[in-house]
Amino acid sequence: QVQLVESGGGLVQAGGSLRLSCAASGGFFIRNTMGWFRQAPGKEREFVAGITRDVVNTYYGDSVKGRFTISRDDAKNTVYLQMNSLKPEDTAVYYCAADLGTRENRDPKEYDYWGQGTQVTVSS
Repeated sequence: QVQLVESGGGLVQAGGSLRLSCAASGGFFIRNTMGWFRQAPGKEREFVAGITRDVVNTYYGDSVKGRFTISRDDAKNTVYLQMNSLKPEDTAVYYCAADLGTRENRDPKEYDYWGQGTQVTVSS
């Protein structure tokens, strides 16, 4: 059974940093397209960052570009999201997701597996 487990969320002041981790298990390897999404109360799930397999392409949502960095460690089967210069509007539940494909993908409906989410709260 494929499992994605996020960790690293918490409460941080504006301007601070957090690093989220997403560990995959259950026979799933992260060498496919992996993504981070977030969802704030009353809002739709929003694409944050993605990383592909073939060329190790990374891509970001406009609201986080230049502040967030996605990376992966294949040996640990883990994907990371480094979040710097956090703003109160970054407050949301952050989800890790896995796509069985290998190309760039920003559509949450096309992802195959999801973690349970981790709360990130940024105070002003």
